[in-house]
Parts: sequence; structure tokens; C-alpha cells
Amino acid sequence: MTRHPVRLWLTAGALLATGALTLTACGSGFTDAPGEGQASGSGKLSILIGSSGDAETKAVTDAVAAWSEQSGVEAEVQTANDLPQQLSQGFAAGSPPDLFYLAPEALAGYASNGSIQAYGDDLANKDDFYPSLVDNFTVDGTFYCAPKDFSTLALIINTDLWAAAGLTDADIPTTWDQLASVAQKLTADGRVGLAFGAEYQRVGAFMAQAGGGLVTDGAATADSAANVEALTYVKTHLNDGTFAFASDVGAGWGGEAFGTQKAAMTIEGNWITGAMSADYPDVKYQVAELPAGPGGKGTLQFTNCWGMATDSGNQEQARSLVEYLTGTDQQLAFSEAFGPMPSIQSAADAWTSANPDLGAFLAGADYAQFPPNMAGAADVITDFNAQLESLKTGDPQALLSTAQSNLEAIVK
Repeated sequence: MTRHPVRLWLTAGALLATGALTLTACGSGFTDAPGEGQASGSGKLSILIGSSGDAETKAVTDAVAAWSEQSGVEAEVQTANDLPQQLSQGFAAGSPPDLFYLAPEALAGYASNGSIQAYGDDLANKDDFYPSLVDNFTVDGTFYCAPKDFSTLALIINTDLWAAAGLTDADIPTTWDQLASVAQKLTADGRVGLAFGAEYQRVGAFMAQAGGGLVTDGAATADSAANVEALTYVKTHLNDGTFAFASDVGAGWGGEAFGTQKAAMTIEGNWITGAMSADYPDVKYQVAELPAGPGGKGTLQFTNCWGMATDSGNQEQARSLVEYLTGTDQQLAFSEAFGPMPSIQSAADAWTSANPDLGAFLAGADYAQFPPNMAGAADVITDFNAQLESLKTGDPQALLSTAQSNLEAIVK
């Protein structure tokens, strides 16, 4: 099965946060010794990525090679088998990579111990990034690192099953009531109307649509009335059988439930396009914005940045490479190669023209929430996800109260 990029990013982020705070590992995560390009100031850049697959690895490696030829600066891309561990080891040994993928929820931990360089405000294209992505990588008012790309969640609809149920484009849901109605009509022949992951990274979209979220204006708000309403809505339809968690239909994630047609709709990000073309090429689908809830439109966004080591002796070259990799042409090339959306606003029109059927994903950028990015947030979300697995029989208020207590312990 095609690997799930966002799940990989979030898992990496959780471990990165732990590694950043403790840095107890020993040894280097790289084959080169210090003095051979690892934060040595030699001019040779080391880049560590956590790839979603061969397409991403090739695209990044080719882009870095093109920049090296232009700039005359030697650079090496390494793909981590275990990005958090290898990054932690590199820092512990005093030989971190110059540049590396960094998840938002790992940022605060690395920033607090001085491991990463704050270079965001020095970028020539700093004003071109989507403001919400800049916020993703801002700690205590400091913009640390360039968002490399991003993804949002949208509603993915099986068009053949939609038509077979007598539904038309006029029935594409724009409200929760309409979503429940079409899910009911699509639930038939052992198939559920809507399936998605049993995790905040999917259920959190309903919380946003209710006007809620885990953290609001720096305060923990997990147990808000809006979040209770969102989880109650989801629970109601889990119990009436029109919604299901992917695991409940024997799928590893929403894309698999959708691709195997165990669900007529799913909530997923734009990475699903790669999975559909590779694994389920015969399934026809369309993408729509997620329906609005009582609080209006809402979705979640996911991203990584290009982290830069404070100890790098090649910061000027590294920043030049970041500007190249986050430029319009290169981000559009990355999008074509492995699916993410460009993190810069100037590429929006070109991306939309190249992906006319995927505009709902980019539309979500205007109102997307991002997961909390303070130190410890990854652990809180992991615990919350474990609680969400029992939502069908559990108490939404109690579940959210636990998350609230955990968040209050880390929110300052």
C-alpha cells in the first residue's frame, strides 16, 4: 500500500519533539565524519529528509543537484530511515545536517535548546509564504524556518457511487446536515457513506468547523462546547452506521477505505491523489471542500519546514538553497512529482491551472487550522488519538477533558 505522508510527518514530529528535548542519543546519524561537510563550514551542504517515497526522494535530490550546478556549492541529500533518531544523533554528536525536514510540533523543542537557527526573516521570499504557514513555524514571535510545502484536508467523493445513489453536483454537501444526509444515501451494500482516520488529524476538521480547536490564542481550549458538539456529531453518525473509522472497515487509513470502495467518501489530503493513481487507478473521484459546521468552514493543514542547524558553518549557502527550493518553479515541480501544494502565494494560480480538479485543497488554505506546535503537543495529540479510537462508545466531554488537562500542562 502507498505510504501515508502526513502520518509519517506527524510520527516524525512526535519523535523529533522528544529527541529535541532530551538529545540522549550518541553517535552520528550520517556517514560522513565532521569535517567532511557536516556542519563544518567547508561549503559542502548536508541535507537530511524524511521521504514519503521514491518520487519525493528523486525530486529533492535532483533539485539540490541542479542548485549545486548553478551555485558551485557541493551538497548531499540523505534520506533517513528514521528521521527523528538520525537527527537527534546528529545533534548529540555535534554533527547535525545543515538542513533538514522539521515538523511544526517539533519546532518549539529544538528552538528552546538553541539547536536550530531562526532564519525566516532573512529570506528574500519571506513575504510570499501563506501567513498561516509562517505562524506554523513561529515561536515567541520569531519566524524560524521556511515552510517547504503544505497539504489540507478535503472531502473525496466516489463519483460512480454518487451517481448510483441518485446524487448530483447539486447534492455536494456544504453543511453538516447535508453531509449526514448524503452519507446515509451512500451507505449500502456493506459500504459506509464516509470513513476517515480515528485521529485528531482527521476528526479535528470537525472541531474546526464547529468553531473549536485544541489551542486558541495561546490557551488550551480542548474541552470547549464547540469541540463537544463536534465530537458528539461524529459519534452520532458512527453509531448510526453512516460514518466509520477506517480501522472499523478493515483499512489502514481513509485512502485505503476509499480506494477499496469500503467507503463512498473520505476526508483526506492531497497526497491521496498519488495513492489513487498508483493503487486504485480505476476508482473515479472528485474533490470538494469540507462542509461548514456551526462555526463555519474548517479544515486542517499539514506542513514541514526546512530546519537549519545553529551549528552549521554553511548558513549562507543553506539559506540560498532554501530560497531555491521554495521558489515558484521548484515548488511547482515538487507538486507535480509527489503531490504537495506550494507554500508560496505567488504559485497559487499556476498550481490551480495545473490541477483544476484539486482546487478545493488550496481553497482550504484560507481557513485551515494547524495542530498545536508548542513543546509537548505531539505527546498530547498521541494520547488524544488513543482516546478517539473509543469515541463510538465513549463520552466526548470526558475525552476532551483529558486532552484539556494534558494541554494545560504544556501551554504557557
